[in-house]
Amino acid sequence: MEVPSVTEPLARVREICLALPEVTEKLSHGSPTWFVRKTFVSFSDHGHGGPLAIWCAAAPGAQEEAIEKEPDRFYRPPYVGVRGWLGVRLDVDVDWDEIAAIIEDAYRQVAPKRLVAELDET
Repeated sequence: MEVPSVTEPLARVREICLALPEVTEKLSHGSPTWFVRKTFVSFSDHGHGGPLAIWCAAAPGAQEEAIEKEPDRFYRPPYVGVRGWLGVRLDVDVDWDEIAAIIEDAYRQVAPKRLVAELDET
């Protein structure tokens, strides 16, 4: 199986994340990761034997619902899946508007209320 390039998906995820208020990026465990005080999205480029994906903070119950609805696109990622985080595959047909909405939801899970309010004003 051919391993898809990470260049374009990483650039698009980076653009979406960094457009949110007060987001920073740094490497965490060797992967690009985005923070708003705490981690809310991590990029997974085939590490840990998994697919090209993002791992996102998710609202309670969202992980189970997404996996049940579309198990070919969503999964329980290692390490953070036990905390309800959602794995979102980027090696399938990707709807970037949906990815942006998932990332925004992840941001809302961890961002301070002041920043969520700022996001709502835009």
